[in-house]
Amino acid sequence: QVQLVESGGGLAQPGGSLRLSCAASGAFFSANDMAWYRQAPGKQRELVAAITRGGSTNYADSVKGRFTISRDDAKATVYLQMNALKPEDTAVYYCNRAQLPVRLIRVWGQGTQVTVSA
Repeated sequence: QVQLVESGGGLAQPGGSLRLSCAASGAFFSANDMAWYRQAPGKQRELVAAITRGGSTNYADSVKGRFTISRDDAKATVYLQMNALKPEDTAVYYCNRAQLPVRLIRVWGQGTQVTVSA
């Protein structure tokens, strides 16, 4: 049974920062490249950032230069450092294995809400 527990969301002002964490089942984490996704109201879930088991990273153009994904293999945890936040970053953020198209992923955690507002 895959377990994904996201945390760290909240309310931030434009230009502010938040750090998200996702604790995953050990075996699942070790076997997969990992990613952060987000879903804003009325929009499809999208991949935001991905990191391979080897540590290579990739980002959506909308967050490049502002967000940083990292992983701690010993803790089976993936992080998303979000800087220079914008109102359009408001969404529920989820972690999971890196997979495109996103619709192929069937099991999700509860996600963590990020709201960027003055």
